[in-house]
Parts: sequence; structure tokens; C-alpha cells
Amino acid sequence: MTAAPLPEHPDWLWRTPDPRPSYDVVIVGAGGHGLATAYYLAKNHGITNVAVLEKGWLAGGNMARNTTIIRSNYLWDESAAIYEHALKLWERLPEELDYDFLFSQRGVLNLAHTLQDVREGVRRVNANRLNGVDAEWLETDEVAKVCPIVNVSPGTRYPVLGGTYQPRAGIAKHDHVAWALARRADEMGVDLIQNCEVTGFVKDGDRVVGVETSRGRILAGRVGLAAAGHSSVLAERAGFRLPVQSHPLQALVSELHQPVHPTVVMSNHVHVYVSQAHKGELVMGAGVDTYNGYGQRGSFHVIEHQMAAAVELFPVFARAHVLRTWGGIVDVTPDASPVIGTTPVENLFVNCGWGTGGFKATPAAGWTFAHTIATGEPHPLNKPFALDRFTTGALIDEHGAAAVAH
Repeated sequence: MTAAPLPEHPDWLWRTPDPRPSYDVVIVGAGGHGLATAYYLAKNHGITNVAVLEKGWLAGGNMARNTTIIRSNYLWDESAAIYEHALKLWERLPEELDYDFLFSQRGVLNLAHTLQDVREGVRRVNANRLNGVDAEWLETDEVAKVCPIVNVSPGTRYPVLGGTYQPRAGIAKHDHVAWALARRADEMGVDLIQNCEVTGFVKDGDRVVGVETSRGRILAGRVGLAAAGHSSVLAERAGFRLPVQSHPLQALVSELHQPVHPTVVMSNHVHVYVSQAHKGELVMGAGVDTYNGYGQRGSFHVIEHQMAAAVELFPVFARAHVLRTWGGIVDVTPDASPVIGTTPVENLFVNCGWGTGGFKATPAAGWTFAHTIATGEPHPLNKPFALDRFTTGALIDEHGAAAVAH
């Protein structure tokens, strides 16, 4: 007797439908932001005739290639507001989505190594408190209590002079987050279509009315771009330019270890950030490669400097072994803040420019982008992040303002 073929996905995940000829809304990109947008279009606005198109596999881009840090302690009012909204959504999403994606509020510690670091850190703590964000300034001995494995000896090359601390911050399991959002969106009728690359746009004058894909033409009332590092490529196909540059961003993990690292530690001065995943591997990242590119890999010297910084801060890691490295494609704007809103093309909306901060913003990005697509107007939280700020000069300059932009 021949066994029945296995389904493409277990039935507790999601359907794999063929694309229909038309939808009310098409979202380009099935990463965290695209999936969250589809979820909130259905949940908050009752719009379920939605397709999320992904050129590869669901959540296989930056969503699968990040270091999973979640925090809201950004300096500027506009940034703090949207990231704090995201953190509040993170705190209730496991119950709301009925999925334990291992959200762990273990805190994020940003170290200060110079007097300028101290001044910037104290300034940011005060700004955070004014915006209702939990933030503390820790002296050196308090840093050692929060994370005992940090080297706080005064004889180090970059002595730890203190640090900012956000207790509610933490990490989550990135692929589980994607699966949770996908499952719930699918249950509400959203079509999640993989292996469907958008190759162009169907236009009626200055208005988008659909997309051309590797699986045929799909008409749409409205189209939302949530394609991260490839946003500028798609925008050019639609007939306009985005002030975005794409860079590789690398990260790596060690082999598994017993629990030794209780929080998330970030240092801009020696430039590394480290946490320990639930399974036990050390997860480390640093800055972007300076060149522009679309390869999901980066330069060896960045990893080398990152390792030197990690061992400087954590001598206990000196004998740890790197298990694997990877790279994502991050989209960076001139002021290191995102673009969420309308475009010069009618019915076409864009969510991009999150740089290295996209994962932590996932629910708020979806919430505000869904509102913008559904109503045609920005939500108050994403109104400051409009594309026209690069001509009006109303920039939200987070370059270095939040100590580390990750």
C-alpha cells in the first residue's frame, strides 16, 4: 500500500495557495514586517483579501539573519514612541498569537568606555524617562552585578565607566515570531505565497494597480513594499527613487554553552553586541560593512574586529569556537531612521530604511504600516517617518544617538 504524500506544511502552520488574479492589498516581502502588516490589516482593519508575496521562502531574508535584540531606548521622541509601542506589543503578542516564541525580557545593557559615552548615556536615560521608557544609568559596580562576566577591571584598554540599562528589553526567537504571525494571518484568510518574485508593477497612469511576478500578473487595490534591502530596487521599477543604501550586516554564533550570559550587552566603542540564545549559543554582531551590496555575506576583517572586541569585554569567551556566520542586507537612510508611508506613486506604500533595527520594530512597523495602507493616511506614530522629510529637513537623526543602532 502506497503511503499518502506528506503535505507541504504541517496543518498547524499555514496554507500554500496559488496566487489569485486580484487582491485588495498585496504586500511585497514575507519577512517579519510584511507578515505583521498582513496580520494587523486583518485584525485591526478587517481587510483579509490580502496576499503576501515572497521571492524565496517565508521569513528567509533578514528575519532569519538577525541577532533578535528587542529594545526601545532610542534617543529622539519619534523613535522612542514607535519602538516603545513595539515593545508593548511584544509583551502581549505571545498570548495574543497563542504561540510561545521565547520572548525573554532579560534586559539590554549599553556600556560606556569614555567620558563622552557617559555624557551620551546619561542624556539618553533622561530622554527615555521623559518618554515613559524604562531606563537606568548603572555605575561600574552595578554593571558587574547585572552581568558578572563583563570585564570591569580598570586596567583594561577600554575600561567600563558605567552603562545604560533597559530591564524590559530582551530577545525573542526570530523564526518562531515569523511562524506565529504567519499562522494567525493565514487563519484570518491572508494568502502567503512563496517563490513568487515581484518583477515589476502594473500601472494605470501614475497609479499602481497590480504587480508583475514570476508566477504571473496579480492585480491589487493597494500595494505595500516591505522588502528591506531590496526596497530601492523595487522602487526604481515603480518609477521613483528611495534615499536608501543597502549594506551587508554580519553576525555569528558560537557552539552551545551552559548559561553564562544573563543579559544583552552592547558596546559602541569597541563595537560588539552579545547575547546568549535559549539553546546556549553566544550570538554576536557588530557594524555594517561599509560597501554597498546585496550579498548575504560580508568581509572577514569585520568578524576579526568583532571577535577582538568580544574577547576584550568577555575574557571568558577566549576559548569559545565560532560555529557559523551569516549576513543580512540592511537598508540604511541618511538619518538612520525608517521610511513608513506613502510614495509619489498612488496606491503604492513603502516600509523600509530600518537599517539594523528592523527586528525589534516588527509589531509596531506592521501596526502602523497596516493603518497607512488601510486608511491612506499615516498613523500618528509613523507620520514623522514620511519620505518627504528628506526634502523638508525634518530629519530624525539616530546615527549614533542611541549608542548602538542595532
